[in-house]
Amino acid sequence: MHTSGELSNVLDKLANDDDFREQMLGDPVGALASIGITLDPAHVPDVRALPSKETIAADRDALHQQMVGVGNMIIFLLSGGTV
Repeated sequence: MHTSGELSNVLDKLANDDDFREQMLGDPVGALASIGITLDPAHVPDVRALPSKETIAADRDALHQQMVGVGNMIIFLLSGGTV
């Protein structure tokens, strides 16, 4: 299981780093290892494609907004209150 920070880092690199994008297409296991994420080679598809940088950036921003929303509710969830 990977953290939301790791996912955010991958999405950020895919949205902004052309070299990382190229490496992800050619050697995803190595690309992810370069940022500290282990990927089982058995989970890598033979044919790979990436969404546009703009699409990935939008997805990253949407994910961040969801995490912030959940983060703001944590105090209520921990206190046993209802939301």
